[in-house]
Amino acid sequence: MYKEIRLAGSGGQGLITAGVILAEAAIAGGHEAVQTQSYGPEARGGASRADVIISDEAILYPKARKFDIFLALTQEAYDKFRGDLAPGGLLIIDSDLVDPAGDRGAKAVPITAAVKKNFGERMPPNVMALGVIHGMMPLVAERKLLDTVKNRVPQKSVDKNVKAFKMGIKMGKAFVDQPAAPSNDADL
Repeated sequence: MYKEIRLAGSGGQGLITAGVILAEAAIAGGHEAVQTQSYGPEARGGASRADVIISDEAILYPKARKFDIFLALTQEAYDKFRGDLAPGGLLIIDSDLVDPAGDRGAKAVPITAAVKKNFGERMPPNVMALGVIHGMMPLVAERKLLDTVKNRVPQKSVDKNVKAFKMGIKMGKAFVDQPAAPSNDADL
């Protein structure tokens, strides 16, 4: 296996942490992994992205080039990085925040809306987004991801994050069997 993943959105959505969680879970599962990140100078609201490479063999070059999975939680992220998705790659967008402009390859999932509805405004969508990705295309063992989430999120929010992750998996699995087209019909 060799997969390149980009998680992109804005500061405050927790995508850097999500990238770290994914890379650490991959390593804990016996894979090689590299994680890089970029974010704007703003603490919240500025552009941010986390890139992760997961491989069963040594990773010879740490920069991802063509992504097998691209998660866009903002319109700016989608517009800026859509062209970096490999042909046939998995494109996941937040259906309430991103307009894919007729991009039939997009899996439109209401990630942020589901987090707000079920957990409130203050919880970032990052862990649910990891669940969605895992539900659509498992990269590492679910148990390794859950263990890493528990170790990386604040202790007081572990239970909420575990629930968000599991809810994300269900949402992701529901979208696997649907045709790729923008939709807001997901079960929150």
